[in-house]
Amino acid sequence: MTMLDTDRALVQAATAVAKLRCRSDNHTVAAAARTVDGRLFTGVNVHHFTGGPCAEVVAIGAAATQGAGTLETIVAVGDRGRTVLPPCGRCRQVLLDYFPSVEVIVGPMNALRKVPVTDLLPETHVWADQQLDPSAVVRTGQWPLPTVPGSRPASEE
Repeated sequence: MTMLDTDRALVQAATAVAKLRCRSDNHTVAAAARTVDGRLFTGVNVHHFTGGPCAEVVAIGAAATQGAGTLETIVAVGDRGRTVLPPCGRCRQVLLDYFPSVEVIVGPMNALRKVPVTDLLPETHVWADQQLDPSAVVRTGQWPLPTVPGSRPASEE
Protein backbone atom coordinates (compact mmCIF):
# COMPACT_ATOMS: atom_id res chain seq x y z
CA MET A 1 0.00 0.00 0.00
CA THR A 2 1.09 3.55 -0.59
CA MET A 3 2.94 5.32 2.18
CA LEU A 4 1.23 8.52 3.31
CA ASP A 5 2.81 11.51 5.03
CA THR A 6 1.27 10.27 8.29
CA ASP A 7 3.05 6.93 7.76
CA ARG A 8 6.38 8.66 7.21
CA ALA A 9 5.74 10.66 10.40
CA LEU A 10 5.14 7.38 12.24
CA VAL A 11 8.53 6.06 11.07
CA GLN A 12 10.13 9.36 12.14
CA ALA A 13 8.49 9.08 15.58
CA ALA A 14 9.81 5.54 16.09
CA THR A 15 13.25 6.62 14.86
CA ALA A 16 13.29 9.56 17.29
CA VAL A 17 12.35 7.29 20.22
CA ALA A 18 15.07 4.79 19.18
CA LYS A 19 17.66 7.59 19.16
CA LEU A 20 16.49 9.08 22.46
CA ARG A 21 15.62 6.01 24.54
CA CYS A 22 17.53 3.06 23.08
CA ARG A 23 20.91 3.71 24.65
CA SER A 24 21.68 0.35 26.23
CA ASP A 25 21.40 -3.33 25.49
CA ASN A 26 18.17 -3.36 27.52
CA HIS A 27 16.34 -1.23 24.96
CA THR A 28 17.31 -1.76 21.32
CA VAL A 29 14.08 -1.33 19.35
CA ALA A 30 11.41 1.39 19.38
CA ALA A 31 7.91 1.16 17.97
CA ALA A 32 5.29 3.73 17.09
CA ALA A 33 1.62 2.98 16.56
CA ARG A 34 -1.20 5.18 15.29
CA THR A 35 -4.86 4.71 16.13
CA VAL A 36 -7.70 5.17 13.66
CA ASP A 37 -8.40 8.55 15.27
CA GLY A 38 -4.78 9.67 14.70
CA ARG A 39 -3.37 9.28 18.21
CA LEU A 40 0.26 8.17 18.41
CA PHE A 41 1.77 5.77 20.96
CA THR A 42 5.35 4.62 21.31
CA GLY A 43 7.26 1.97 23.20
CA VAL A 44 10.65 0.34 23.48
CA ASN A 45 11.52 -3.30 23.94
CA VAL A 46 12.52 -4.50 27.39
CA HIS A 47 15.33 -6.97 26.79
CA HIS A 48 15.75 -9.62 29.45
CA PHE A 49 17.33 -13.06 29.47
CA THR A 50 13.80 -14.50 29.65
CA GLY A 51 12.90 -12.72 26.43
CA GLY A 52 11.04 -9.67 27.54
CA PRO A 53 8.38 -7.80 25.58
CA CYS A 54 9.10 -6.41 22.14
CA ALA A 55 8.65 -2.72 21.37
CA GLU A 56 5.42 -3.38 19.47
CA VAL A 57 3.84 -5.07 22.50
CA VAL A 58 4.98 -2.24 24.78
CA ALA A 59 3.43 0.30 22.37
CA ILE A 60 0.18 -1.72 22.41
CA GLY A 61 0.26 -1.63 26.21
CA ALA A 62 0.89 2.11 26.23
CA ALA A 63 -2.07 2.62 23.91
CA ALA A 64 -4.28 0.44 26.10
CA THR A 65 -3.18 2.36 29.20
CA GLN A 66 -4.39 5.58 27.58
CA GLY A 67 -7.72 4.09 26.51
CA ALA A 68 -6.87 4.04 22.81
CA GLY A 69 -9.11 2.22 20.43
CA THR A 70 -8.14 0.33 17.33
CA LEU A 71 -4.61 0.61 16.03
CA GLU A 72 -4.41 1.50 12.35
CA THR A 73 -0.66 1.34 11.61
CA ILE A 74 2.48 0.27 13.47
CA VAL A 75 6.22 0.33 12.79
CA ALA A 76 9.36 -0.79 14.64
CA VAL A 77 12.82 0.77 14.23
CA GLY A 78 16.13 -0.57 15.48
CA ASP A 79 18.72 1.40 17.42
CA ARG A 80 22.23 2.42 16.34
CA GLY A 81 21.24 3.27 12.80
CA ARG A 82 19.27 0.12 12.11
CA THR A 83 16.14 1.11 10.28
CA VAL A 84 12.64 -0.36 10.03
CA LEU A 85 12.43 -3.89 11.38
CA PRO A 86 9.64 -6.33 10.59
CA PRO A 87 7.78 -7.64 13.65
CA CYS A 88 8.81 -11.00 15.06
CA GLY A 89 6.42 -13.93 14.85
CA ARG A 90 5.03 -13.40 18.35
CA CYS A 91 4.31 -9.73 17.64
CA ARG A 92 2.66 -10.62 14.34
CA GLN A 93 0.36 -13.00 16.18
CA VAL A 94 -0.44 -10.45 18.91
CA LEU A 95 -1.17 -7.77 16.31
CA LEU A 96 -3.42 -10.14 14.37
CA ASP A 97 -5.32 -11.23 17.48
CA TYR A 98 -5.84 -7.72 18.87
CA PHE A 99 -6.01 -5.65 15.67
CA PRO A 100 -6.76 -7.89 12.66
CA SER A 101 -7.01 -4.90 10.31
CA VAL A 102 -3.75 -3.19 11.39
CA GLU A 103 -1.20 -2.34 8.74
CA VAL A 104 2.51 -2.79 9.38
CA ILE A 105 5.23 -0.66 7.83
CA VAL A 106 8.05 -2.86 6.51
CA GLY A 107 10.87 -2.77 4.00
CA PRO A 108 14.08 -0.84 3.44
CA MET A 109 14.01 2.92 4.01
CA ASN A 110 14.11 3.65 0.29
CA ALA A 111 11.16 1.34 -0.39
CA LEU A 112 8.95 1.35 2.71
CA ARG A 113 5.46 -0.01 2.30
CA LYS A 114 2.42 -0.80 4.43
CA VAL A 115 1.10 -4.34 4.47
CA PRO A 116 -1.88 -5.81 6.28
CA VAL A 117 -0.77 -7.95 9.22
CA THR A 118 -2.67 -10.81 7.58
CA ASP A 119 -0.13 -10.70 4.72
CA LEU A 120 2.64 -11.30 7.27
CA LEU A 121 0.83 -14.35 8.64
CA PRO A 122 -0.90 -16.25 5.83
CA GLU A 123 -2.86 -19.35 6.88
CA THR A 124 -2.33 -18.47 10.51
CA HIS A 125 -3.89 -19.53 13.76
CA VAL A 126 -6.49 -16.94 14.74
CA TRP A 127 -6.96 -17.17 18.50
CA ALA A 128 -10.60 -16.01 18.49
CA ASP A 129 -11.52 -18.63 15.88
CA GLN A 130 -10.06 -21.43 18.02
CA GLN A 131 -12.04 -20.79 21.19
CA LEU A 132 -14.51 -23.44 22.23
CA ASP A 133 -18.12 -22.49 21.75
CA PRO A 134 -19.54 -22.73 25.31
CA SER A 135 -22.83 -24.06 23.94
CA ALA A 136 -20.95 -27.08 22.51
CA VAL A 137 -20.03 -28.36 25.97
CA VAL A 138 -22.55 -30.90 27.17
CA ARG A 139 -23.98 -30.03 30.58
CA THR A 140 -22.49 -33.23 31.99
CA GLY A 141 -19.10 -31.59 31.63
CA GLN A 142 -17.99 -34.01 28.92
CA TRP A 143 -16.55 -32.75 25.68
CA PRO A 144 -18.75 -33.37 22.64
CA LEU A 145 -17.62 -36.17 20.33
CA PRO A 146 -16.80 -35.15 16.78
CA THR A 147 -19.34 -36.04 14.13
CA VAL A 148 -17.98 -38.11 11.28
CA PRO A 149 -20.05 -37.94 8.08
CA GLY A 150 -21.84 -41.26 7.44
CA SER A 151 -21.38 -42.52 11.00
CA ARG A 152 -24.06 -43.47 13.51
CA PRO A 153 -24.23 -42.39 17.12
CA ALA A 154 -22.71 -44.92 19.53
CA SER A 155 -26.16 -45.72 20.96
CA GLU A 156 -27.26 -47.18 17.60
CA GLU A 157 -24.47 -49.78 17.44
